[in-house]
Amino acid sequence: MQIQLHKGLTALALCATIAITSCSDAPKGDEATITNKEAAADATGQAYMVDTAASTVRFTGHGVGKNHPGKFHLSGGDVAVANNTVTGGHFIINVNSMDLEEKGDMFQGKLQPHLLSGDFFDAAKFGTAKFEITKVEPFSGEASLVQGANYNVSGNLTLKEVTKNITFPAKIDLDGNTLKAKANFDIDRTQWAMNYGNDKTLGDKFISEKVNIELDLQAKK
Repeated sequence: MQIQLHKGLTALALCATIAITSCSDAPKGDEATITNKEAAADATGQAYMVDTAASTVRFTGHGVGKNHPGKFHLSGGDVAVANNTVTGGHFIINVNSMDLEEKGDMFQGKLQPHLLSGDFFDAAKFGTAKFEITKVEPFSGEASLVQGANYNVSGNLTLKEVTKNITFPAKIDLDGNTLKAKANFDIDRTQWAMNYGNDKTLGDKFISEKVNIELDLQAKK
C-alpha cells in the first residue's frame, strides 16, 4: 500500500510539475501601461506608408498548460517622421486576417472561429482594430525585453469600439527609406471587454487575462 501511495504521489507531483512548467512557458513581454484615451499626436514631417506585406501583429493567449499563438496582418497605415524622430501615425489591424500558428481542425475549425466570435474579438461586428500614436519619447526604464529598445511609444488602441491608451518600449530604426519598429509587451484583454474564461474557478479551463503582443512594423517613404 505504501509503495502504491508513493507511486501515486510521485505521479501527482510529476503532473503538477508539468502543469506549472507549461504555465511558466507562457511568453512574457514588457508590461504595457494602460490608461484612458488621449489626443492623437500631430503627425508632422515625412510620411512613411506601412508595408502591409512585411508587417504583423503576433499575439499569444494562454491558459493552464497551453499557449495559442497567432498573427494578424495590417490593412494600412502611415508613420510620420521629422528630424529622425517619429511624430505620429496610425495603423489598421485586419481582425479577420487571424492566422493561428497551430494547425489542424481543433485550431482552424474550432478555436479560431471561437476567437473571432462575440466571446472575444466579435469580428463580424468589429472587423478592424486601430492603433493611433499619441506620444513617442526616448526610452526611459530599467530594462526592456526588446533588445536595443530606444523609445517609449504611447498610442490609443481601439478594439470592439473600446479605446485605451497603452505605453510600451520599442526599438525603432530608420534606414534610408525604411522605418522598422519592434515591440514585445503584455496587455490585459479585459480592458477591451474580452472577459471570456477569465475566472480562476474554471480550473484547467481558465484563460489568462494577459495577452502577449509582438509588433513587427515596417514602413516605407
